Amino acid sequence: MEKILEMRRERAKLVKQARDILDKAEKENRDLTAEEKQQYDRIFADIDKLAERIEREEKLLNLERLIETSTVKENPEGKREDIKKVAFRKWILDGWNALTPEETRALSFGTDASGGYLVPPQEFIASLIKKVDDAVYIRKYATKLTLTNAKNIGIPTLETNPSDPEWTTELQTGSEDTAMAFGKREMAPNPLAKRIKISNKLLRFSAIPVEDLVRDRFAYKFSVALEKAYLTGDGTGKPLGLFVASNNGIPTSRDVVVGDPTNGITPDGLIDVKYALKAQYVSKAVWIMHRDIVKTIAKLKDNMGRYLWQTGLAGGQPDTLLDRPVIISEFAPNTIEDGAYVLLFGDLSFYYVLDSLDLQLQRLVELYAETNQIGYIARYEGDGAPVLAEAFVRGQILAS
Repeated sequence: MEKILEMRRERAKLVKQARDILDKAEKENRDLTAEEKQQYDRIFADIDKLAERIEREEKLLNLERLIETSTVKENPEGKREDIKKVAFRKWILDGWNALTPEETRALSFGTDASGGYLVPPQEFIASLIKKVDDAVYIRKYATKLTLTNAKNIGIPTLETNPSDPEWTTELQTGSEDTAMAFGKREMAPNPLAKRIKISNKLLRFSAIPVEDLVRDRFAYKFSVALEKAYLTGDGTGKPLGLFVASNNGIPTSRDVVVGDPTNGITPDGLIDVKYALKAQYVSKAVWIMHRDIVKTIAKLKDNMGRYLWQTGLAGGQPDTLLDRPVIISEFAPNTIEDGAYVLLFGDLSFYYVLDSLDLQLQRLVELYAETNQIGYIARYEGDGAPVLAEAFVRGQILAS
């Protein structure tokens, strides 16, 4: 933990160096020289590298904690739970033939065992989804629903608000209101699948439990696909993304201009975005943007000369923009051009994530025998969509 804190302090120092360059040019009432621009970009490259190192260290720390916790859980408390854990580890290494009849029954799910399908222990599923949540920031803030039996689920949405109540007398109820209207968006478990290969040698001699290896690789791969979809998915066979204009999600009426292609993003534009959101949403709202956009915004000051972007220093404390947390995603838009979206501000609890936990794994042996590898296929089903448009604002670049 101390190592992570030290890297955060070093990152803060680099941010100060970048700001000193900007302050010097501003004090001398001039633009950055070519050398200063190169120096500024080098510093930000170092900031990005430190951010990646911090993320890796935090993931490693979480994994070490998980391994320690797993060791404690292996002390037998319930026979069925222990059988599933042992059987699952044996299945990953050696397949169905290595299992006893009781272990096979513990993992099978009404499929042909020769095909290699199974239901992993609940602890494995929970850990996989937790790791996906850790890597996909939107899932940390979103409202998550679990679908078990139904083919889809309807999410009610308030399309039209009723008018205000009226002051009246004790025996009167006010005039009838017919304006209030509800809609419904269908969310369905769309399939998502991934295949990975692991060498037999790595499986046999790894110091990390083999199920952790499989889970970590699947968590990473599923995280990439899910974050892309939660941000830019078109809603057809996949989640509907936050940066996609849609009447089924966030329409163009929730777009606010934050700058133009010539001058880029402006402080006034960012302030317009923040205050286009009602106060009850601002208290929980976060910013979402690409690191290239952060690099631009980090140079901006308000009319009192204060930087809008602030670096989080304490462990787990996020960077902030106009006093609200910033989520940096590689899959957010990053081009400053006419008509492009460059950021989003909103309350992500109004982004609904639907999970179907019928996770299946398949083990492939013969297909990769020549390369001495074992293949694993994982299948996930889920969906996602914003359900209340007024809880979000998108920042857009438009030519003047």
